[in-house]
Amino acid sequence: MQKNNISNSVIRRLPRYYRFLGELLNQDIQKISSRELSEKMRLTASQIRQDLNCFGGFGQQGYGYNVAELRREIGHILGLDKQDKMILIGAGNLGRAITVHIDFAKYGYELSGIFDSNISLEGIEISGIKIMHTNRLAEFCAENTPTMAVLCIPKSGAKEMVETLIGLGIKAFWNFSHYDIHYDHPEVAVENVHLTDSLMTLSYAARNQHEHSAEDAAAEPEIAGE
Repeated sequence: MQKNNISNSVIRRLPRYYRFLGELLNQDIQKISSRELSEKMRLTASQIRQDLNCFGGFGQQGYGYNVAELRREIGHILGLDKQDKMILIGAGNLGRAITVHIDFAKYGYELSGIFDSNISLEGIEISGIKIMHTNRLAEFCAENTPTMAVLCIPKSGAKEMVETLIGLGIKAFWNFSHYDIHYDHPEVAVENVHLTDSLMTLSYAARNQHEHSAEDAAAEPEIAGE
């Protein structure tokens, strides 16, 4: 199967497989069947086999999956064994937190530069990287050729910044700005992160769960004679 024919839902499950297989290795589990994996991950065995078959399949009949090998193959599919250069735009609270708490090297990227339009932040060091003013972007990109940018700036300034970055060779964005990059630039890769969307989804799930629990309790029949 061609990779561009693989559904987005399958691709979005791959990081979960990778993370979970890492947990199995930490428990010294070396092999696992699709049935056992399905029980632990709360997916059907058929779903797991279908997902992995999109990339050729990795299990053996009667043996199951070699956990370390499968994790390594999924990591390769996700590009985690590469070290592409990336830059971060916006050294405010969110940008600093991302820089400090995410080990980009584990996920296939080298964070090579941090930029902000606030001149007072220039020279401040975060995780060993000094913040540069955004007026140095062109020079830096020409010398270092990053291909991916983390966008941690307000929506109001995002459109102009994206135009600039694409002109400097950026081909992918981890986008926290709430600006819809794909609307104007469908040719670049974008992963949008809306933290409030996640919170609203949780809000719905929590309230829906409470309502179902209340309905189930109300539906319980009374026991005669009590």
